[in-house]
Amino acid sequence: QVQLVESGGGLVQPGGSLRISCAASGFTFSSYAMRWYRQAPGNERELVASISGFGSTTNYADSVKGRFTISRDNVQNTMYLQMNSLKPEDTAVYYCNARRTVSFKEYVYWGQGTQVTVSS
Repeated sequence: QVQLVESGGGLVQPGGSLRISCAASGFTFSSYAMRWYRQAPGNERELVASISGFGSTTNYADSVKGRFTISRDNVQNTMYLQMNSLKPEDTAVYYCNARRTVSFKEYVYWGQGTQVTVSS
């Protein structure tokens, strides 16, 4: 049974830091590219950061570049998002996503999300 479980969200003051995690099980973690998305109330879900299967390639949305760092541990089957210099506009539910394409068939899994609130 495939599971993606996010954790580590919470309330943080502007300028603060937070690290959220995504624990994966039920599939070959290193074979999947992983992504963090976020969705604020009234907004569409947006891609925040992505990382390749072995972590050699990362990409970030312009809005978080230089402040957020995505990483993964393929032994612990866990992905992380280190968020620094947080702003109120970073407030959202953060979702992890696993994605792999095999023979033109796409496999996509989602976690349930973790709330991050940036407020004084």
